[in-house]
Amino acid sequence: MPNALLVVDMLKGFLEEGHNLYCGSEARAIIPNVRRVIEQEQAGGSKVFFICDTHDPDDLEFQMFPVHCVRGTEETEIIPELAAYEGERIPKRRYSAFYDTDLDQRLAALKPDKITVCGVCTDICVMHTTADARNRDYRVEVPVDCVASFDPIAHKFALDHMEKILGAALLNTEPTSPRN
Repeated sequence: MPNALLVVDMLKGFLEEGHNLYCGSEARAIIPNVRRVIEQEQAGGSKVFFICDTHDPDDLEFQMFPVHCVRGTEETEIIPELAAYEGERIPKRRYSAFYDTDLDQRLAALKPDKITVCGVCTDICVMHTTADARNRDYRVEVPVDCVASFDPIAHKFALDHMEKILGAALLNTEPTSPRN
């Protein structure tokens, strides 16, 4: 059975300077790694889903976070570095990619052996999506070099939580160089 790759919020609103929730240069540093994972997963027959934060202008989330990724704005667009990859786009309006979307039905039809989750922010949308996938008994992998957050302490907490509490496998996808 094919696997599934969830590319979470790799959007202009989080990864391009000048936007309210720009995650910074450390988040941008994962882009080549995410590209590599997309290419590896596609080569192995995995289905790619681009999970895209998309809010109404009056979304209650804006009571906690600045206005971001409003429907119809460029902030909801996949960053140019990833836009050419094939995959299904799933707009979401809350932290989890499962909340009020059809992701659950798409995955049920796909019946993946595992789900790989990458993107931003580790401690928010990546972690909540991972939790909901694990609560549905999916085997989940999180490549640590393909997730980032604007808060390094929360990033570390989220990785520990996903591994030790949620049971996600944390992986490092960076190619290793041969030892001499």
